[in-house]
Amino acid sequence: MKKIRVALAQINPVVGDLVGNYQKIVEFIEKAKSLEVDLVVFPELALTGYPLEDLLLKPSFIQKNQEYIDRLSKQVENIIVVLGSIDRQEDLYNTAFIFHKGRIIAKYYKHFLPNYGVFDENRYFQRGNNLTILDIDGCKIGISICEDIWYPENPINTYAVEGCELIVNINASPFSIGKVEKRHELVKVRSRDNLVAIAYVNLVGGQDELVFDGNSFIVNPNGEFIAKGSSFEEELIVADLDLDEIFRYQLKDNRLKNLRYEYQRKRNVQEVMVDHSLRKKKERIHQNISLEESQIQQVYKALVLGLRDYIKKSGFSRVVIGLSGGVDSSIVATIAVDALSAENVKGVLMPSEYTSKESIEDALELAKNLGIETFTIPISDLFSLYLKNLEEVFSGLNPDTTEENLQARIRGNILMALSNKFGWIVLATGNKSEMSVGYSTLYGDMVGGFAVIKDILKTRVYELCRYRNGISKVIPDRVLTKPPSAELRPNQTDEDELAPYAILDEIIRMYIEEDYPVEEIVKVGFEESLVKKVIRLIDVNEYKRRQAPIGIKITEKAFGKDRRMPIVNKFKEF
Repeated sequence: MKKIRVALAQINPVVGDLVGNYQKIVEFIEKAKSLEVDLVVFPELALTGYPLEDLLLKPSFIQKNQEYIDRLSKQVENIIVVLGSIDRQEDLYNTAFIFHKGRIIAKYYKHFLPNYGVFDENRYFQRGNNLTILDIDGCKIGISICEDIWYPENPINTYAVEGCELIVNINASPFSIGKVEKRHELVKVRSRDNLVAIAYVNLVGGQDELVFDGNSFIVNPNGEFIAKGSSFEEELIVADLDLDEIFRYQLKDNRLKNLRYEYQRKRNVQEVMVDHSLRKKKERIHQNISLEESQIQQVYKALVLGLRDYIKKSGFSRVVIGLSGGVDSSIVATIAVDALSAENVKGVLMPSEYTSKESIEDALELAKNLGIETFTIPISDLFSLYLKNLEEVFSGLNPDTTEENLQARIRGNILMALSNKFGWIVLATGNKSEMSVGYSTLYGDMVGGFAVIKDILKTRVYELCRYRNGISKVIPDRVLTKPPSAELRPNQTDEDELAPYAILDEIIRMYIEEDYPVEEIVKVGFEESLVKKVIRLIDVNEYKRRQAPIGIKITEKAFGKDRRMPIVNKFKEF
């Protein structure tokens, strides 16, 4: 019986940190060797981090990467390593390097370069057309990278006809709602269609607005999980694959026989004989198959990891949040504590004459439940001073949103003063519903270094609160039941000024995330005048969103790289 022991090194690299990433890779290789692993596989661009953006236009970075590739190759003994990084030839290539016995024995260049949404690989890389097969003691393994597996005509088809039992696919695939399930289904289809096992390894960790969820796994030719790793955590996933069983499975199905009869080997197929014996292991590895997670659980874990990595990878440790007693600041503070621990989170109450007693009580109760330090800095005197200084120039004009925005900007100034003085990063608390329609104040509640829930619609904010309270109750009940309000004037509520959030969020989702035109949204049953009002607000507030802090991508179309609209734009939907 012939078996190969495969390890998926689900690591969390830092973009540009060649020294740190190199050390982490060596540590995982040594751990894999201690477990008698034959083949350890690292994610796409694991050495450099992903996405690299215009670091790839720096010759010095490209040269330094090559130095670490050469250095790493000399470290590899008694194990086969597949690792993602960049290779410079006449162009740059997104590359899977294969190391063995102190040298690079093969390379594979990514075929399909994604250039949509947050991806921009055509800007930097050349497409490859080589196919690389490793023959390890009679076991044939095909190498591929991320996007290569998503196309109907993909390298996996050729590898299967060429006799591969196992396909390795290395990835830097960011999280969005539903993405984990889509990957599972796609890879299962590829394995069943081609009668091969597939080892899928993915990055984990936060990088700017992206979060990589890991969720690496191996499936057999039936599309069944052999091993499945954790989400949003570094991990070494190890599994024993029975190659004879895979070969017997292929013998029973005539599809490959028929395809091979007509097949003529492509000239770009490189088969590399690897001098490595598949030794019988002392003990069988008991494969781990992690439990399935709900979407809201995945979203919460993504927000925690995205915030933690943004703060720590940027070299900071502490954050400060304006606590209003509302649902948005409550969930942001809770996520911050889960990500960074209570001693690294500071809360600031900035009450005005319009702040209700209940809001202050709720903010203080939340802080107590979370165990965070708070400061109370009233803004009434500052607001009065502003109004006094503006009295002459505003003479004869009625109060309006100007005075409301002044309060938000005073609060923003206070938070930024604390940030400057103590080195705390300000966390903005605006959600996607507010960002969409411009229900926010530039240089006021929009200030901050990071916007944790920027891609979370208001209705989902409530879902996150209920989910987190189900783990341990920290958010006061009243926060979840009282009407949301900015409390910038008497008797103000969000839904009176906008629309009920259940309706508003669905219009936003259809228009932004699904690109529905007005008439299609109206057909669903929404009032035409309201749909037009919401779309008008979305369109005219692009200038605000461009000046907002970055935030964590959760949906398939987040503001930022996903949705790139011109600010000066005369096209109208109606």
